[in-house]
Amino acid sequence: MSKTKALDFIKKYTMIIVLIVVTAFFAWRTEGAILLPMNVSSLISQNAYVFILATGMLLCILTGGNIDLSVGSVVCFVGAIGAVLMVNRNVNMWVAILAMLFVGLLIGAFQGFWIAYVRIPPFIVTLSGMLAFRGLSNTVLNGMTVSIKDCTTFVNLFGGGANCYIPDLFGNGSINMTCVLAGVVAAVIYILIQIKGRIDRSKKGYEVESLAATIGKIVLISAVILAFTYRLAQHKGIPSVLIWVLIVIMVYGYITSNTTVGRYFYAVGGNEKATKLSGINTNKVYFLAYLNMGFLAALAGMVTIARMTSAQPTYGQNYEMDAIGSCFIGGASAYGGIGTVPGVIVGAVLMGVINLGMSLMGVDQNMQKVVKGLVLLAAVIFDVVSKRGGKLIAKN
Repeated sequence: MSKTKALDFIKKYTMIIVLIVVTAFFAWRTEGAILLPMNVSSLISQNAYVFILATGMLLCILTGGNIDLSVGSVVCFVGAIGAVLMVNRNVNMWVAILAMLFVGLLIGAFQGFWIAYVRIPPFIVTLSGMLAFRGLSNTVLNGMTVSIKDCTTFVNLFGGGANCYIPDLFGNGSINMTCVLAGVVAAVIYILIQIKGRIDRSKKGYEVESLAATIGKIVLISAVILAFTYRLAQHKGIPSVLIWVLIVIMVYGYITSNTTVGRYFYAVGGNEKATKLSGINTNKVYFLAYLNMGFLAALAGMVTIARMTSAQPTYGQNYEMDAIGSCFIGGASAYGGIGTVPGVIVGAVLMGVINLGMSLMGVDQNMQKVVKGLVLLAAVIFDVVSKRGGKLIAKN
């Protein structure tokens, strides 16, 4: 491999390499505790909201580096409404779920209108939303905690109960064979998709990576899938919240890479004026980004109250920072137009590994925030400097 190709490879897979190195470091420092089946399962359950919110935040960032500061407060507000409806009002669970999704969409549409059509800066609109919906959460809950422990179906459905795992269809042994089989099926599907994609690109005359690189990537990612599901199988199997996360990842991964609407987000972030001149309604693209953010914030709200088995006025604090950080660490550009759903998930996993690893090492919570802040800054510096051809100091 030539030096140029090696540098291109490192640049393309920087965050994956960093994730491997960081995981190896914490595995060494915790004497393998971070890789225990229970901790691998906890990594998914504790960071499910990050995966969901970061996927939605990516669409906002793609439109030009815009962000949504209100998602943490919206998560709290939606969760508060759902808990009050199910517990205090005895509303049917499915009706409460629809109500939460409707409220999320309504909030997304409200903020999207001011951003897209009135052209008030997203920072101002969502900062206002962060304050307003935090206050409304307190009002709905009357400053109290509402427990949803008795709403067992809801809690288990969204991954918060002791039984919130996909049952083993092949018995109750020490290894969850359903989880193992799911891992094998997922690996096979991934291999087939990669092979089909390579064949299609070759037929159309597009440039394809070397066969050795393709085989290496397939083997590595398939091994990760199998190892991950085997670890889950050693605990209790597939957490039900992982199903929701996978649905979000697959749906939005497909939308951003294989649909016309998905490409509009990249186009607006790349050059809004040119996009508008080509006949694309850029106002609608902005509106869809924030409408979608409201929808996913509602889903994250359900996941959050299910995991906590309660709703509190303090839930959702700093959730927006976790989502934004995951996007930038995962390769999304601070200027918009660049970023992928898989990259965002890598960023979210890296943040989760850092949190879990430092917690297992007994690192002080304040120092954990310092480390996370420095990691985010380093990711953005890498993005900005790489766009300047490696020059650290900008020209006047």
